[in-house]
Amino acid sequence: MFNPKYAISHKLLSNIKSINKRVYELNRKKFSKIVLHKMEKSAREISTFASTSIEGNPLPLTDVKQILKSTPQNLGSSEQEVINYNKALVNLNKKLSLRGHFSLTVESICTIQKQVTEKLVPIHESGKFRLKPVFVNDPKKNQTIYWPPDAKDIPILMSQLIEFIKIKKGNFDPLILAGLFHKQLVIIHPFMDGNGRTSRLATKVLLKDLGLDTFNLFSFENYYNRNVSNYFKSVGVIGNYYETRDSIDFTSWLEYFTDGIIDELLRVKKLLPEISVSPETKLMPYHEKMLEYIEKNGFITDREYAKLTDRGKSTRILDFKKLQNMGLIKRFGKGRSTYYK
Repeated sequence: MFNPKYAISHKLLSNIKSINKRVYELNRKKFSKIVLHKMEKSAREISTFASTSIEGNPLPLTDVKQILKSTPQNLGSSEQEVINYNKALVNLNKKLSLRGHFSLTVESICTIQKQVTEKLVPIHESGKFRLKPVFVNDPKKNQTIYWPPDAKDIPILMSQLIEFIKIKKGNFDPLILAGLFHKQLVIIHPFMDGNGRTSRLATKVLLKDLGLDTFNLFSFENYYNRNVSNYFKSVGVIGNYYETRDSIDFTSWLEYFTDGIIDELLRVKKLLPEISVSPETKLMPYHEKMLEYIEKNGFITDREYAKLTDRGKSTRILDFKKLQNMGLIKRFGKGRSTYYK
């Protein structure tokens, strides 16, 4: 059974508190569907660029945006890698947005790896655990620094990891669970190729449990890409798996992992107001009063709104229409029975 060694350090506890506070603050903000759509598109571009760049893809962000916009024919391996990651991310976001529960399984992880390696690896290595040994090299020193577990042990190690997630989910803080999963999947190194990209995408499934309403605007890969050496040093292991597995301490990685979440939450928080400021999306104090009333009471009628503001009948109608167009409220009922939620 997977039984990770770690400690709830002062820094880790402080990071978790900070993240929960920032998630709460972001969830209280109201933004139009137009703004959220633009931000989600931008986040996908950043995630795709960052996660493929970590693995050595040379394409700059400007090229990544152009590729995702035009989807050119006759793709090279770098372009195909970008297309694959974005497609996998879109599919994952769709599954996570559905009301039904989407959970990590061995099959779903293999599906993610198959998507990110499409047309890049032989068919027998796409969506399937490796059958051969692999080694992790230090490109600067040009020498092997990590020997992952033998191929024959991968099925049981993956089953144990998934079972651990299944048992602890709901009882563990989602940040700790996501962090433990991320590093352990990298340690197991279950595939011939695409391990890093698969690990980062699969981790998003567990981070969804943070309850962040603007989750699709979130690109935690960006933090890793700004200093790839630090990321590899934190998430990786040096030595032979069988000689180091009992001494691996996840504490410093969890601290680094949560540092990255904070960094990304700050980026999203700063960027959202800048994008949302326009005549079509700016909320006035009377709009805020309406939303606060609905949040407290569950719904509002025109009569109740009239008591909150000195807006005339015609302008109140415009206010309701604006918030409906922004996707913040919906109209129910007819005539005098009309109300908004």
